Parts: sequence; structure tokens; C-alpha cells
Amino acid sequence: MGDRVGNGTHTKKALLADPQLFEDQFEALVTELTERDFTDPVLADALKRLREVLVYNTPGGKRNRGLSVIGSLRELVPPSQLTQDKVQRALLVGWCIELLQAFFLVADDIMDGSVTRRGQPCWYKKDGIGLDAINDSFLLEGSIYRLLRRHCRDQPYYVHLLELFNEVTFQTELGQALDLMTAPPSDIDLSRFTMERYKAIVKYKTAFYSFYLPVAAAMYMAGVNSEEEHNNAKHILLEMGEFFQIQDDYLDCYGDPAVTGKIGTDIQDNKCSWLVVTALEIMTPEQKAELQGCYGQPDEASVEKVKTLYNTLHMPSLYQKYEEESYQRLQKLIASHAQNLPHSVFLNFAKKIYKRNK
Repeated sequence: MGDRVGNGTHTKKALLADPQLFEDQFEALVTELTERDFTDPVLADALKRLREVLVYNTPGGKRNRGLSVIGSLRELVPPSQLTQDKVQRALLVGWCIELLQAFFLVADDIMDGSVTRRGQPCWYKKDGIGLDAINDSFLLEGSIYRLLRRHCRDQPYYVHLLELFNEVTFQTELGQALDLMTAPPSDIDLSRFTMERYKAIVKYKTAFYSFYLPVAAAMYMAGVNSEEEHNNAKHILLEMGEFFQIQDDYLDCYGDPAVTGKIGTDIQDNKCSWLVVTALEIMTPEQKAELQGCYGQPDEASVEKVKTLYNTLHMPSLYQKYEEESYQRLQKLIASHAQNLPHSVFLNFAKKIYKRNK
């Protein structure tokens, strides 16, 4: 299913699955951004730096966001109308979402004082980089608009894509602002950790760019412009995005690092996570006092105390219950809001995230 290219061609390219087509496009994008756009020789050093920034920070990760553009477009456009050109453009817009993600992560890691990202040192932690990484994150963001201009400027959906990327970027930045002020590492104040605040952070910081953005981009590319259709899709996708983050929080504490690829640090980092917010809603005053003393502390003993409290409160079974309820809610939303959109757009997403373990 992932390897059809509805224009009837049987070239080698047409037989490749989407992830491989996506992979193959990256080097061409890097070349375009670093060699073709600016040919002024005085920029050679800056463009060399741009290449390093792109190659180090963009390709890693699961690529779910980038691949969701072509995946969604295949559900929205009949195979006979999906030309090679349309496929290439959907892959390109997918890379623009991966660039947006890279821009956020490079900056995020500096703000959080993180050490590793995707199994390698954070970009700012590399020798000779440091806070210059702030400008590198701007370069990643600027690259998005150069690519969109070059490849989509003559398409009817060009302005829609520009507005979408700008809007979602700002929503994510507002979410990051909420996150930073809710859980500063040096100031442990559990009274800030409410479910209302948690859901606001998740919606704005993660759900818009990770779930709504790729599907909305594909909808515009397929000619689906109506505000009502986009609002309906948004309802469904924001619910999915909320669950995705809650699952991420759960795996941070209960996942197997050998499977997830990362060692959880939400407890030490004083994160406003679903586990702590849910726990605070059902704790006794004594348990709350104990949590106040050990949450956000770097030592192993404090972390273990928090985990013991979570187990006493049966967090794993509360999470299982939440997952089941969220899945049921999602099915209802798809039934009521996706009348004119193929349900598969949303169900494909749901299959990837419900019951995942990494």
C-alpha cells in the first residue's frame, strides 16, 4: 500500500516505499539549501555551517510527523491522481515538518539543559557550538520557508501552507512558554501542577505541530480548504496528541529504556507530567508532603521514593484505564467529526500510537 505511485509508472523509484522515498530526498534538500540558493562565495563558511546543522539535527528520530503528510495524502487523493510530482511535494512538506521539529528541539535542549537527544549529544553540547546553537535553530526554521517557496510557490495551497506553518509555530511557542513557567527546575511548587494546566501545555506545545500540522498540510494539498473540515480534523487530532503525550509521560517512568531508547528524567527534571498531576489529584496530605520533599530532586533515592508513591497509587492501572477511555473517545470523535474525510487518515495514526511501547 505504501509503495504505489498512482501515475502508472514502473520506474525503480515508483516501487520504493514511502519511508525510503522520504529518506532519499534528504540529501537533495541539503544540497539545495547549501549550494543552490546562495552562490555568493563570501557565504561559504556560513553555508558549510548550515549543512552541518541540517545533517546533525534533522534526520534522526522516528519521522512519524514527516511521513504523515504523504500517508494522509494517499488517503485523501485517489491513486490515479497522485502524480510523481505530488508525491515529491508531499515528501518535501514532510521534511519541512521535520525541520520545524529540529528547530524546536535544538532550542528546547538549551533551555532544558539536556545532555543527549536521539542517542547523541545535544547540538549545543558539541565542542565549539555552545550558545551559537541559538542561531543554528533560526537557520533550521528559515530553511522551511526557502523550501516551501521554491517547491510550492505556484501551487494553489501555497498561502495556506505558509499560514499553517506560521500559526502552528506560534502555538508551539506559547505552549513552551506555559511549560517553562509551570516547572522551572529550581523552583519546586506542586500547586502549579493542575490537570487544566497540563492539558493546555500538551495541546499547544505538542499536539498542534505533531498531529494537526501534517494532516492539515495534506488536506490543503488535496484541495480540502473548508474551515469546518479543518476544525473537525483538529478536534480528532488534538485528542490523539493529548493521548500521545500522556503515553510519553507514562513511558518516561514505566518504559523499558532498552525499548524506548532513552532513560526517563521527568521526575528529576520537575516536569509537569501526567503521572504527577494525576497522583496529586488522589493523594492524601501525608503523601503530598512526601512528594513535595522528593519531586524534582536529582538523587536516585528521591526518584525511587516518587516511583514507590506512584506504585502505591496504582498509576499503571490508572494509565491503562485512561488509554482505553481515550481510544473509545477517539472512535466517537471520528464517527461524529469525520463525515467527509476518510476515517483511515485518523485510524492509521491511532494504530501507530495506541499500545505502543516506545
